[in-house]
Amino acid sequence: MSWPDESDGNRLYPVLPLRDTSLFPKASLTVVVVRPGVLRALDVAVRTGNILLALSQRDPDTPMPGPKDFNVVGTLAHVASAETRPSGEHHLDLDGLARARVIEILGVDTLVAETQFLEEGGAEEEWGPAVEALARYLHSHSQLRSFLEGQRRSSEPLSWVNLACQHLPITASARQKLLESNARERCLKISRGLDALLRKEQTL
Repeated sequence: MSWPDESDGNRLYPVLPLRDTSLFPKASLTVVVVRPGVLRALDVAVRTGNILLALSQRDPDTPMPGPKDFNVVGTLAHVASAETRPSGEHHLDLDGLARARVIEILGVDTLVAETQFLEEGGAEEEWGPAVEALARYLHSHSQLRSFLEGQRRSSEPLSWVNLACQHLPITASARQKLLESNARERCLKISRGLDALLRKEQTL
């Protein structure tokens, strides 16, 4: 699947609101959708290439978020599968593709965002230390390690770091800051932050 670069200009994508989490590029996420407006956004995505913008809410307790209730950086996602359960819930499997910055959100109930593609850049020399810090942390958290291994669907090296960013026991605001960072900055923050988190946990 090819992706636009900055020369392609801005594009419109339906918005999938996320509460208390963020989707990262090269990571996967399963979400449950029940709100009619979000289901209509999903229908738009299915009819226009199975791509939507996964965007986290500033306040997860806002029941019907409007255009001003979202963070400005989210992740373009491919709808890998959509299943409707007997309860009426729609379970979506999403694969994160690329970060995007919101220029403007349009709509009231069903939301569409004008987005600008964000380059990830290279992790360069920061990737190795980030993976080493992650390995040290997961050595003490075997359940999290097993969970991440089961969730990983991309073979790209950075996917392991991004998937960890998505599921580490950190605040939603800290997770969003990681998403707003490019690949190099994200790896640097992970390599520093995970060791600090591990030391804190070991002293409790």
